[in-house]
Amino acid sequence: MTRGSGLPASKLRWHCDPEQFDFDSTSDLPDLREILGQARALDAIRFGIGIRQQGYNLYVLGPPGMGKRTTVRQFLEQQAAGEPTPDDWCYVNNFEQTYKPKALRLPCGAGSRFAKDMQDLVEDLQNAIPAALEAEDHQNRVKDLENEAKERHDTAFRTLAKKAVEHGIELVRTPSGLALAPVRDGEVMDAEQFGKLPEDERRKIQEAIEGLQSELRALIEQVPEWRKEMRDKIKELNRQATHFAIGHSLEQARGKYADSPAVLEYLTAVEQDVIEHADDFRPDDEQPQLPFLVVPPDQRSFQRYQVNLLVDNSQLQGAPVVAEEHPNHRNLIGRVEHRAQMGMLTTDFTLIKPGALHRANGGYLMVEMLRLLSQPYAWEGLKRALHARHVQIESVAESLSLASTVSLEPEPIPLDVKVVLLGDRLLYYLLYEYDRDFAELFKVAVDFADDMDRGPDSCRMYARLIATLVRQRDFRPFDRGAVARVIEFAARAAEDSQRLTMHMRTVADLLAESDHWARRSDSPRVTAGHVQQAIDQQIYRVDRVRERVQDEIRRGTLLIDTRGSCVGQVNGLSVLDLGNFRFGRPSRITATTRLGRGEVVDIEREVDLGGAIHSKGMMILASFLAARFAKNQPLSLAASVVFEQSYGKVDGDSASVAELCAILSSLAEVPIDQSLAVTGSVNQHGTVQPIGGVNEKIEGYFDVCASRGLTGSQGVLIPASNVQHLMLRQDVLQAVADGQFQVYAVETVDQALELLTGVPAGPLDAAGQYPPDSIQGRVAARLAELLELRRRFGMESKPEGKSEEAKS
Repeated sequence: MTRGSGLPASKLRWHCDPEQFDFDSTSDLPDLREILGQARALDAIRFGIGIRQQGYNLYVLGPPGMGKRTTVRQFLEQQAAGEPTPDDWCYVNNFEQTYKPKALRLPCGAGSRFAKDMQDLVEDLQNAIPAALEAEDHQNRVKDLENEAKERHDTAFRTLAKKAVEHGIELVRTPSGLALAPVRDGEVMDAEQFGKLPEDERRKIQEAIEGLQSELRALIEQVPEWRKEMRDKIKELNRQATHFAIGHSLEQARGKYADSPAVLEYLTAVEQDVIEHADDFRPDDEQPQLPFLVVPPDQRSFQRYQVNLLVDNSQLQGAPVVAEEHPNHRNLIGRVEHRAQMGMLTTDFTLIKPGALHRANGGYLMVEMLRLLSQPYAWEGLKRALHARHVQIESVAESLSLASTVSLEPEPIPLDVKVVLLGDRLLYYLLYEYDRDFAELFKVAVDFADDMDRGPDSCRMYARLIATLVRQRDFRPFDRGAVARVIEFAARAAEDSQRLTMHMRTVADLLAESDHWARRSDSPRVTAGHVQQAIDQQIYRVDRVRERVQDEIRRGTLLIDTRGSCVGQVNGLSVLDLGNFRFGRPSRITATTRLGRGEVVDIEREVDLGGAIHSKGMMILASFLAARFAKNQPLSLAASVVFEQSYGKVDGDSASVAELCAILSSLAEVPIDQSLAVTGSVNQHGTVQPIGGVNEKIEGYFDVCASRGLTGSQGVLIPASNVQHLMLRQDVLQAVADGQFQVYAVETVDQALELLTGVPAGPLDAAGQYPPDSIQGRVAARLAELLELRRRFGMESKPEGKSEEAKS
């Protein structure tokens, strides 16, 4: 049986014709205003930001490099520009409970004015209050109170002294205080003189002294009360003077913020506190100046009247769009800072700092999901804020009860924000499955497409996209040949000749490198040659391993035959992924068959080198053999299949066609042409199914054949359904056009067998038999021999379908 010709070169690659474009270079193209190929994602974004219900936050799905962040931010900024600017937020002192600062909400721009007004107010009070308290009229009234108190004191003691004189006793002042002593002829009597008096007279004097002593003691005890009454009167007088001094300034402040009840309430509290602490406004010249000593703030500090402007939206036009680059708990929720003073950490409401949720309040917050999950407790803090619809500032240590120090408890701030998380699809599906809060809080999935349909209109739009990127990055103009080559590259990156990749980072990198090579050659434009040079250099920088593998095959270290034929041996194809580079390499697959009970042994799996999908493919092979050749009799063979010289993990089912052909070759004892390689998966009915990496696999085998010399008989068998994915290199296309290399498309295992062996597969005849000279006829005959041997040796039958592979 002669082998037919393979696919024509025109089927192996889609060619973007530059002549279809009506421009000379990208300079002639307008910028692309719309976002290309993401209609589904944009509709989801519009829905997510349009619905104002709790829980309708957005999760943007897609691999890195898709341009998700740029696209979403651009869209959000356009939307936010037409929305109202949110209010400002301030924290002020709570004069009743200083550890619970109060939050004030002010219209946009009013926060900074309020902070400035309070600063000016305190400065005015620092001048007005001392002036009022030092005024002559006020000082005269204070002196009157002091004189009144002194007169009261003196009168009481004069009365007592007069009464004592009437009893012959004098009130005298001694180093230890006031005392009562008897007098005679105007002189105080000493103890000797007093002892010479008659006893009746001494007794009367003693009784008088004791009575006066009781009155003196009562009078002395009443002196502190008189002093307190005087201080209270002076303090009340100071209050009245202070109230009068600050009244005008406070009334002006109240007039400015008459529409804000919270501010009016705060100003009332400020007024009361200023009146109570009016003495703090007096200059204290006696305060020691010790530059080496930091004195903690006390009641003299005017900091308690400051305004902590937490969020200032005065510079915004529209709603805020905030992208948090380091989303840890502090940066998201906010924090309370501390200052070190005299070996202690102290804090107050002025050290409260905002988080991203505060800055984005009333707008949009963008966060990378992987970065968020990598920060301890940040994800939990975000969920808690979204559930509660307010931001409660507290440290992680406090929330986990790990710290017992006294700290602030700022009043929570109401939260109205749309959170946009950006991450890959796996994270989305895992969170949706295992985090019950995620589905409740992020109800809008924005799924960015990996690629887009290719067509004449799509190519023109893609050309405008390229022109936009070129202008944004200040590259040299790309001529239409270069644009066509970039579009072809986009099809190859999409692994589909009928689609174009939307992985913008890959395209932008190619544009940048093409521009680099054009500049190196002093070309005013970027041409197709520069683009091809950039592609070749990209591959060259990362293909050291590929070159080493090719060299080992060429030197015979890795055994791959590209000539001759062999029974039970076939060239399979696999793909190796190394970072952002993947390449194909051929592998020798061998199979042996013998008498057995229907076992198909996967040697890779037996030694734990085979993955689950590869093992599934082997079980399908066993099922195919049983269904085709042993419907009415036991399958009396044992087969072993292995990837030769494979020392790592093997997974995937793309070699199942090759493995099946090797088994059938061994059974039929028909050699397989080693100039051919094969890839594709197979189902239980023998249909060949598509696989991934078809371009890399073909090119990998072509490189081996080219290094040994092309003979015209070499080629690759691929699934027919993979033809639409072909975007092969130009050298492969040239070899096919010259008849030096072939690519065959097969739909069934039978077609593959005929190409590999040159022997007809053999259809069933009317009697249900295969032609004896066909492959399947020889397989059936060999299985009949094995069945007879099995009966001769008395081997027990096993239930059908219970192969060793299935049992394990």
